[in-house]
Amino acid sequence: MTINVDTLKASLVLYGLNAIYAMLLLAVGWYLSGALQRFVTRVLGVTHRVDPLVTLFVASVARYAVLAVVGIAVLQLFGIQTASLVAVLGATSLAIGLALQGTLSNLAAGVMLLLFRPFHIGDDVEVAGKAGKVKSLSLFMTELVAPDNTQILLPNGQVWGAAIINHSAYPGTGEIKVAFPVRAGAANALADQILKELRDDPRIDDRTAPSVNVTKVIAADPAAPVVELTVSAKVKPSDADAIKQRVLDHASALLAAA
Repeated sequence: MTINVDTLKASLVLYGLNAIYAMLLLAVGWYLSGALQRFVTRVLGVTHRVDPLVTLFVASVARYAVLAVVGIAVLQLFGIQTASLVAVLGATSLAIGLALQGTLSNLAAGVMLLLFRPFHIGDDVEVAGKAGKVKSLSLFMTELVAPDNTQILLPNGQVWGAAIINHSAYPGTGEIKVAFPVRAGAANALADQILKELRDDPRIDDRTAPSVNVTKVIAADPAAPVVELTVSAKVKPSDADAIKQRVLDHASALLAAA
């Protein structure tokens, strides 16, 4: 078997040039996909009528579309006919579908989340056992930011298939009331200290002042009278439990020190 050296050199040069062209095409395609994503984000963000969640999703789709076109162009550059490639993929569609079942379900769930929009960017949600603020929605993942500033990445399939608790859906404030017994002689001092703590708490609705009042007499014994002190404040529903616990902890500490 003889090898034609000239033909071999020509083939190496041809494939070498194609490899260089392919790398350049991939680099340019990667840059263009990012530029298109930023352009779509900027254009949709100017109108202020498009939900930020929709903007991120559409920009992500535009980026992956450019990458798909670049991938097909690279295959054609090496002489791989896309028609033949489609035929081969069609013949193995069942195996590919089973292998990518989780990925495809995440993609489908991302589309459903985009269409029905059960939450928006910045909403305080609980989903799939995780809680945090919604930061972004991509083709396959939903990103949350936990209260301790930890990143949480959830596959869209888990988000769509689980109960979604959205604490920001109804942004109105709610009222908390915490009542506990206290000696009548210490009621005024305790009320003043609790009020000071609540006024310094940024989670309290600043449009309505918190209040601490004596609501009833529990024990009218002149030697050791006991009254019920009730703390009321307007807070966001998502902060209600934390505020209640803070009031109880502070009151317990003050009573123990008294």
